[in-house]
Order: sequence, then structure tokens, then C-alpha cells
Amino acid sequence: MLFNSIEFLIFFPLVTIIYFLLPHRFRWLHLLIASCIFYMFFIPVYIFILIFTIIIDYIAGIMIENAVGARRKAFLVMSLVANIGVLAVFKYCNFFITNVNDLLHCFNIIGHGLPLLGIILPIGLSFHTFQAMSYTIEVYRGHQKAERHFGIYSLYVMFYPQLVAGPIERPQNLLPQFRQEHYFDYDRVTSGLRLMAWGMFKKVVIADRLAIIVNSVYDHPHDHHGIAVLIAMLFFSIQIYCDFSGYSDIAIGSARVMGFTLMRNFNTPYFSRSIAEFWKRWHISLSTWFRDYLYISLGGNRVSRWRSYLNQFIVFIVSGFWHGANWTFIFWGALHGTFIIFARIVDPVRSRLRTAVRINTEAYWFKMYEVIITFILVTIAWVFFRADSFRAALAMFHSLIKGMAADIRLLIHTHKVLNVIGFFNGIELMDWAVIVFSVGVLFVMDRMQFRRSVNEWLVKKNTFFRWAVYFSIIYFTIFFGKFGAQQFIYFQF
Repeated sequence: MLFNSIEFLIFFPLVTIIYFLLPHRFRWLHLLIASCIFYMFFIPVYIFILIFTIIIDYIAGIMIENAVGARRKAFLVMSLVANIGVLAVFKYCNFFITNVNDLLHCFNIIGHGLPLLGIILPIGLSFHTFQAMSYTIEVYRGHQKAERHFGIYSLYVMFYPQLVAGPIERPQNLLPQFRQEHYFDYDRVTSGLRLMAWGMFKKVVIADRLAIIVNSVYDHPHDHHGIAVLIAMLFFSIQIYCDFSGYSDIAIGSARVMGFTLMRNFNTPYFSRSIAEFWKRWHISLSTWFRDYLYISLGGNRVSRWRSYLNQFIVFIVSGFWHGANWTFIFWGALHGTFIIFARIVDPVRSRLRTAVRINTEAYWFKMYEVIITFILVTIAWVFFRADSFRAALAMFHSLIKGMAADIRLLIHTHKVLNVIGFFNGIELMDWAVIVFSVGVLFVMDRMQFRRSVNEWLVKKNTFFRWAVYFSIIYFTIFFGKFGAQQFIYFQF
């Protein structure tokens, strides 16, 4: 079930109302049934994959807690193999088969190659797999007691707000909340609804409208050039942020309405002054997952400097592979890893240089310079994330460089921007006006959020002002949103 669908518009209030009407002892069952229904709106039979991993990890958690010595690690390995095995079959099997076939073709080995599996990737598989893995790892480390209530554990994996695209929760945060009795609280409910409304605005007004332009260029990179390609690159950076953070806002907000607190997943990432800071602000639940369970396990910063560089690079390679079974995703991860390692290597030189020329690193102009450079690097990397192949990504850069000089000359002589960028296959002037206005609103809101909590600022305003803001967001979402039930980008992961 998509958050931006009519079904969810009915599902959410119905589930929430029943949740508050039910006695506390039955609420976990109600949420579990609702979560099953939510997930089965996609491909119903795939719920059995979830049930399989839930049973394996539930048993593994108890066995790990009761075992001693090498047996504890054996049960952990059993759990990890089951989870990674399911992920490998459904997400990566065809990727490996394709690459083996390409290798056989390169060596002119006779045959038609290995057949591909005719399977569809279960929606959100990577997210709930990682959440399940965090449970058994935390039990193994002694940070979490094994959950004996099978229904409560099942709900931990299947909790519908964050089931298909996170945030990826730790058991210490979420499991205890299912046993707490939550009461209807007006301030908490309105806070959750505000966050949901803002997330929906980002998704249907900004992300899905930008998708029209982005798709028209990325699907046909050779048909566009210069400034048009540059706009598509910049727009995708905004689109994926609004799409994914919009989902997270709706997920966190819908959970908050019922009394559950999910971890923050985005924190104004495009105001970051470095790539390292960007990854502390972007998809926080995933970046901290890799930090806690992979980077630290590899040795983290407790090893030599060059080994820590390697550890960091491995984490970003795996992160890229987690996002998708394509070499473009792996290269995207490697690119971010390279950015961060290079920055760490040259940082001492940069520090001495800034001191020598007496640059005030806290000056506004210097902060803006670092923010802009970081955004440019992130945008360049996003091209490989969005493109279907290396060939398509390189075609984007080729079209950009080849046509930029000609577009600038045309712009100087005609002074008509629309003659340069075109209408992207019939996109109307109203669409451009909505894009400029809504992205402007996004920038203002994120700038405010960067300095302080917008929610806390808003609740201090008078009733008339608050409701004017609510009405404006709802009005703009209804009348300018693209309600084509566009799937969230990160659902494919």
C-alpha cells in the first residue's frame, strides 16, 4: 500500500481509531494484522518470505541468549545466513547470473548462458532484513534480551509505518514501545499529522512533479543537452531527497500519532559542509547501521590510518550494493567513499593552508562555499545512482559538457531561458511555477530546521497563523500534487 494512495487515506485513520478504541492487551494484534494487510497490498504471497525470516530470527534470538561459547556465534551465523540468503536470492541472484553470462561471452564460451530467475524483488526487502539482523546482533552482543512474545517480535519486523522503507530501527528503541500503553494526546497527534502533511507535500508536490522532468532527460539523455541536462541533474538531487525524506516524515508521523517514536532519518542533508557530514544527515538509520554493525566490526578507527580508510571504503561499497544490484550503485558508493577518504587525507594540508592565509572557517561565505561544493559532489554521484547503466550516466555527462557552451551563447543572445531549456516534452509553464515556488518553500523550511525545530517554532505561534500554514500545505498538496500513485524511489530497495 502506498502512502500517497486513496487506500492509505482510508487505512490510516481506520487503523488509528481502532487502535485507540481497543484495550491495550489487544493492540499489538491489531497492529500486526493491519501491517500484514498493508504489506499484502503489493504481492500477497511474499508475506511468506517475511514469515520465514521472522520464525528463523525469533528462534535464533532465544537460542543465542540461552547458548554459551561458540554455540552463540553459530546461532547468530544461522540467522544472518538465512536473512542474507533470502536477500541474495531475490535481489542479487540475477545480477550475478548476468555478470557470469557476460564473462562467458567475453571468453567466447559456447552456449546461451545461465537462465535468469523469473522473480520480482519483494518490496522493501533490504529494510526489514536489516532490521531483523540488528535484532539478532544486539541479542548476541548482550544489548537486547531475546523477545519471547512471538507476536510482539513479528510486529517489530512488520510495523507498517516503517516496514518497506525504514527508518531501520534498533530493537532497544522499538520493542519496548509495543508494551507501553499509549493514550490519545492532542499535541502528539497534531504533531504527527503535521509531519505527515509535510511529508506528503514533499512527495506529491515536489518529488513527483520533478520526476516528470528528470525522467524525460534520464530516459533519453542523447535528446537533451547543456542546461537541460544540468537542470535534470539538480532536480534529481531534490527529487530523491523529497521522495525519501517525504516517506520518512509520513512513516515517523503516522507512528507518532499512535504514540510510537521512530528515529529521525534525515536532518537537512543539503546544508552539509562535507561528504562526511552529509552521511551523518542523510538516511541516518542506514548510515548508523553500517557504522555499528560493519565499520566497527572491521576495526573502525581502532586500526592504522590506512586500514581505517580501507574499512570506510568497504562500508561504502557494501552500502552501494545494498541500494541495488547494479554496478552503477556500487560505483556510486565507491565514489562517496573516495570523496570521504580523499578529504581525510588532505585535511591536514587544508588546515595548514587555511591557517596560513587566515581564512575564517566560521565566516558565512566560507560555510556557503563548503555547502555548495558538497552539494555539487553529491549531485555528480547521484547521476550514477539514477542512470540505468554506466553508458547512460556517461551519456548524461557528455550531453552536459557538449551542449553547455552552445546553450550559454544562445542564452546571452536571446535572453529567453525557455528557448534554451525547452519544455521537456510539453511540460507547461504552470509546472515550472509550482516547482520554483515549492522548492523555495522547501529551502526556507530546511533552513529554519537547520537552525531550530520548525515544529517547536510553529506551536508557539497563534492559532490563526498555525491554521493558515496547515490550510496552505493541504491546499497546495490537493490542487498541485501529482496523485498518480507514484511509487516511492526507495521501495525498490
